[in-house]
Amino acid sequence: MKWAGGKSQLSDEIFQTFPQDFFTRENGTYVEPFVGGGAILFRLLREHSCISRVVINDANPALISAYRRIKTAPEKLVAALAEIEREFFELPDNTDARREFFLARRSEFNTRSRDGEFDGNLVPALLIFLNRTCFNGLFRVNARGEFNVPFGKYKRPKICDAETIFADSALLQRTEILCADFSETLNFAGKNALFYLDPPYKSLSATASFTAYTQGGFADTEQMRLRDFCHELHARGAKWVLSNSDAKTPAGTSFFDELYAGFRIRRVLASRMVNANAAKRGKLSEVLISNF
Repeated sequence: MKWAGGKSQLSDEIFQTFPQDFFTRENGTYVEPFVGGGAILFRLLREHSCISRVVINDANPALISAYRRIKTAPEKLVAALAEIEREFFELPDNTDARREFFLARRSEFNTRSRDGEFDGNLVPALLIFLNRTCFNGLFRVNARGEFNVPFGKYKRPKICDAETIFADSALLQRTEILCADFSETLNFAGKNALFYLDPPYKSLSATASFTAYTQGGFADTEQMRLRDFCHELHARGAKWVLSNSDAKTPAGTSFFDELYAGFRIRRVLASRMVNANAAKRGKLSEVLISNF
């Protein structure tokens, strides 16, 4: 998946932060409570086959339906995607025709998601289609929980990437896939567990609007609830690494330095290109926080 705030570019720094003995430990459990686009997950699955248990979770049911379908029925998902791709590319190569097709598929995705139709192939296929053809690959919903990202105007988007889907399916055979609030993953905490937490980022400004991945968003109260969750992980002996923005408080101090006082905090630079204001795109400071 293309995913706003995706961690492909920061994977080296994140893996260097992980405890290196974890990758050689027997009976290790790796947990991602906010799997998102899965950049860290798939690198770990490719490079560290010795990890005995991998658990992923996200509160976004459409996203999790895609992961589950890729794991259990990749050939059916590929067939559904190939049909959508064929219909899309049969349209004249002009913005209006393809935009109308995109908007119709977006409306269908919202209707089926509202009706809870997550078990078949169509919602996962529509999600991947929208992800590949919408503006910047964003996933954003409005207050009613409806996907509302506009058309992206790509000339030749890769909609049905069968090779990647089948490769991902093979890797995902090693995973347990959950769809719940992040707090539900506390059941996997213990001295042999490593958690990587990549929640919706705290906005850098009052007008930023790219954190609404699920209906209800992820406000400061949720960031504080996540802080308490990390304290509980620490108390149970689990190791954890958390990513977030380098946000400030209204007083101008570091929000996360205050929130995670007593834990290790370091800063890294990441390129972020989704801001509507071009002057606010580019290298931005982010935090990597850990309890070791």
